[in-house]
Amino acid sequence: MKKKFFAFILILITSFVSAQTTISGVKLEETITIEGKKLVLNGAGTREKWWIDLYVGSLYLPKKSTNGTEVVNSSETSAIKLDVVSGMVSAEKMMGALDEGFVKSTNNNLEPLKERIEKFKTFFQEKFNKGDSFTFAYVSGTGIVVYKNGVKKGAIEGQDFKKALFGIWLSNNPADKNLKKSMLGM
Repeated sequence: MKKKFFAFILILITSFVSAQTTISGVKLEETITIEGKKLVLNGAGTREKWWIDLYVGSLYLPKKSTNGTEVVNSSETSAIKLDVVSGMVSAEKMMGALDEGFVKSTNNNLEPLKERIEKFKTFFQEKFNKGDSFTFAYVSGTGIVVYKNGVKKGAIEGQDFKKALFGIWLSNNPADKNLKKSMLGM
């Protein structure tokens, strides 16, 4: 009887762990390495619009945190990963969402970032496909390094840019409050 009970508990735990690492069909890595720094999955969730899953957003940090302000302001290596799960996500729609997100995360103080935002948006000019993955990795001394499907697209310097970019998802005025909570592991 005890063996059956423990087997049942093991199956339950395994199912629960698996459910937490797969969201909208996207299998999330528990750890990633950026520039030799190991980062752990802090949390992840789905960005929805009109009841349609658009992308899975995940946050990777050196150690787990539930404080969005601390994550945004941190100078430690960290990453946000977006996995596209809908064919409705296009380069044009992504750039529009980024524009809106930067306005919100900076309280409309875009002037110091204007040129860097325009450069950042050039990394999204190729056609988007369901299954595409984007990683925005902050590396101290380098800035934000952008990867599409594991291929480096370029970098944008400045911690102020990192704060504005990560603020899109983690600021006090995020693009999606539920996604923010999920990325912060709440």
